[in-house]
Amino acid sequence: MSQPDRVHGEQLARRLRRAGGAFVLLAIAVVAYGLGTRASQNSSLRDLTEAQALPVVAVVTPTRAENQAGLDLPGRLEAYTRAPIYARVPGYLKSWKYDIGGKVKAGEVLAEIDTPDLDQQLMQARASLRVAEANAKLAQITAERWQSLANTDAVAKQDVDTRTFTWNADMAQVKAAQANVDQLVAEEGFKRLIAPFDGIVTARETDIGALINVGASGGGINVGSANGAELFVVSATSKLRVYVSVPQNYVPSVPPGTKASIRVPEHPDKTYRGTVEASAQAVVPTTGTTLMELVVDNAAGEMMPGDYASIHLEIAAAPNVLSVPSSALIFDAKGLSVATVDSHGRVVIKPVVIARDLGAVVELASGLSADDRVIQNPPDGVGNGDQVRLAAAAATGPAGNMQAGNKNDKS
Repeated sequence: MSQPDRVHGEQLARRLRRAGGAFVLLAIAVVAYGLGTRASQNSSLRDLTEAQALPVVAVVTPTRAENQAGLDLPGRLEAYTRAPIYARVPGYLKSWKYDIGGKVKAGEVLAEIDTPDLDQQLMQARASLRVAEANAKLAQITAERWQSLANTDAVAKQDVDTRTFTWNADMAQVKAAQANVDQLVAEEGFKRLIAPFDGIVTARETDIGALINVGASGGGINVGSANGAELFVVSATSKLRVYVSVPQNYVPSVPPGTKASIRVPEHPDKTYRGTVEASAQAVVPTTGTTLMELVVDNAAGEMMPGDYASIHLEIAAAPNVLSVPSSALIFDAKGLSVATVDSHGRVVIKPVVIARDLGAVVELASGLSADDRVIQNPPDGVGNGDQVRLAAAAATGPAGNMQAGNKNDKS
């Protein structure tokens, strides 16, 4: 091989070695770059995963705004005045004038009773009165004659006194017989059943020909039972009484004069206004409630006695309390509490005491301050010191108060 060829081969070998070294360096650089990128991506993914693992919570601030939720309770309507009409004399129902739903005035006749036994007793009593009057008259004449003879010493004084006392005894018998007649005449007046006041006949428990016993109805139409104790019921319904059982912790908030809204199922689009007029001032041990009476105007006659009603009592907001959503409450072995979030995004559990439960909102008597951030729906198992993330969207408070999430928190 010539000298020039050898030199050219060495130059070519050096070029190949340089190219190989450059390729190796490039490969090393590519591998190093890939490893660095993978490590950076793994670190970012780990940080993102850890951030996403934190619970996301919506917070709300307690409010002192007046809550108009009031107190909703079931109630029952009753007639303002209700009079069951009983029989005072035995007999058979002769006729009735008003059926259920009939409007009556005070003093009008509801029904008449045929009383043959009472009629016979009255006839006998009047006959006995006439006999007593005749005996008394005879005794009077006899006594007066003996008294006129007493001054002549023709009769003994003892006989005169005997005739005089016989006359007095017979006069007493007349008075007793007259009293018996007057009693039976009064009972005869009960043959007519009279409406005691203006109202509506809300029950008729008898019919023509039914056997009538004193204080009970023994036949005919009997809606309530086999042997009803009343023949008719007259109810005054221009005003109605509403009875509602108020839980004892709310009783101080419902004094007489408290206004109420009343709704009945048959008129769902109407609301009637009522007023608390009386309280039983006693707690029923079995229910822990106090019976209260409201009065509502029913001049239009749209509501009925015995009706079920929904009562909304307009109770003022309790003073010096904070309201939070009821969903914020936590019930566990330690009692009642709420979860709050501090400035570092960590959970702080605070025990609370409920003043009033208004359904979707509760009023707290103690445990929170106005600037606390309360978790609206605390996650299961949340505890003190847990790290959480605040939701980016605003959360609505119990009275329209808004609290946005902290946008500077790590996400």
